[in-house]
Amino acid sequence: MLRSIFRMIYPICCPSCGNARLETDGFICAHCSVHLLKTNFHRWTKNPVLERFMGRIKLVSATSFLYFIKGGITQKLMFDLKYRGRKAIGLNLGEIYGRDLMKSTFADTMDLIIPVPLHEDKFKKRGYNQSERFAEGLSHSMNKRVDLNTLMRITSSETQTRKTRFARWKNVSEIFAINPINDLAGKHILLVDDVITTGATLEAAARELYKIPDIKISIATIACA
Repeated sequence: MLRSIFRMIYPICCPSCGNARLETDGFICAHCSVHLLKTNFHRWTKNPVLERFMGRIKLVSATSFLYFIKGGITQKLMFDLKYRGRKAIGLNLGEIYGRDLMKSTFADTMDLIIPVPLHEDKFKKRGYNQSERFAEGLSHSMNKRVDLNTLMRITSSETQTRKTRFARWKNVSEIFAINPINDLAGKHILLVDDVITTGATLEAAARELYKIPDIKISIATIACA
């Protein structure tokens, strides 16, 4: 009874709409959960995310959890995750999507997960890496380890917002490096990021990872613009 009274005074709020949610709901309220626009790309042999990289880099598979639509629930969640310190959103979305991926053949041969890293300066300013939080959530559901030591961001890039496709590629073309001390030869890696637009950042990261002998790469993001 005391718990119920406490929740009446201090309700648990949905991070998407801000309304009170039940403890039996997920991390967002039932209404917002129903209106999440899932892509289900992980069930497709070919999908728009995989096709975005055709002719650029070779991937085993690629997927995104949600559609990113301006003014929609996904945009609100991503903004709060990235700029308002609500890092639990990344963890929760990763756990949900990881469970979906494990119900398919998408992750059958994957060995580990690597999030796209932030530069040290941006990490200190923000306090966390939103892609890393997503990777942690995926790891919990998929029982795959997260590698934070192999892929390094050596240059701080400008924001990609409002840049053209070529400008985005140029902005991130030489910002990553590989730690030569690694055990990833012959491994199948799931490279993860928050939102994919042109894919320039993921392409640059994958090109560095492909310097490791016999490596295989798949990609997963929270959202697809």
